[in-house]
Amino acid sequence: MTTMRARRDDPLDDFSPRAVGVDDVNKTVYVAGTGPGVILMPEMPGISPDVARLARWIRDAGFCVYLPSLFGVDGAYPTTEAGEAVVRRACVSAEFRAFAGGGTSPVVAWLRGLARIAHAECGGPGVGAVGLCFTGNFALTMALEPAVIAPVVNHPSLPLDDPGGLEIADEDAVALAERVERDGLKVLAYRFDNDRWCTGQRFAAYQALLGEAFDGRVLPADAANTNPPPFFRDVVGCAHSVVTAHFVDEQGHPTARARDEIITFLTEQLRR
Repeated sequence: MTTMRARRDDPLDDFSPRAVGVDDVNKTVYVAGTGPGVILMPEMPGISPDVARLARWIRDAGFCVYLPSLFGVDGAYPTTEAGEAVVRRACVSAEFRAFAGGGTSPVVAWLRGLARIAHAECGGPGVGAVGLCFTGNFALTMALEPAVIAPVVNHPSLPLDDPGGLEIADEDAVALAERVERDGLKVLAYRFDNDRWCTGQRFAAYQALLGEAFDGRVLPADAANTNPPPFFRDVVGCAHSVVTAHFVDEQGHPTARARDEIITFLTEQLRR
């Protein structure tokens, strides 16, 4: 399935950029909307126009979206050369644990702090956390912060060198399993069936850790948009980004249903 898309940067001018500090670390966060808080983390190589589009859909569904800048150029269209450079920098950054054996990425501690801020500002029972690709698993490990009650794990790609790995420190995995059991936490997740970055082995490992609390949904690869931006065509090289780069904006399409299911999940969890 092919969707034609405008090949231009997104100015993000309908978001309010804020400098947010957590433990003396400042990052830019783009904020838009009103209602319960949802933290939407970017996928590689950054806050692309497709990620911003997803943020607007969540905003328009009645949420206050917090879109943190974690890597790349904010609003940039994902080209091959620039995207590869962002990946190289992220893989050696002290904030991320891109490979097996590294445990939970340190940047998650900052994101948990952002969740506390969002909850204090927006109120309600808690906040949502939506991860994508490189940040996919962060939505789960953020749930060690009690304010996070609606984690959505989209095609998590870390660790890059272990198809069945979860990018979670052992002690965090134990604590997450305990919270799921104690609080009845639900985790929604998506991937395409031929995704080489987020394999069936990885979803099976989530299932083993979380049991019935893990709702992993798999879409057929032939449902993916066949005209993604160059970075996804040349570097990712397979159906991967369900609700962003490989999304098909047609009513009833499997990727559109996935988007709607995510918004329904956030609504059910955050408007109780």
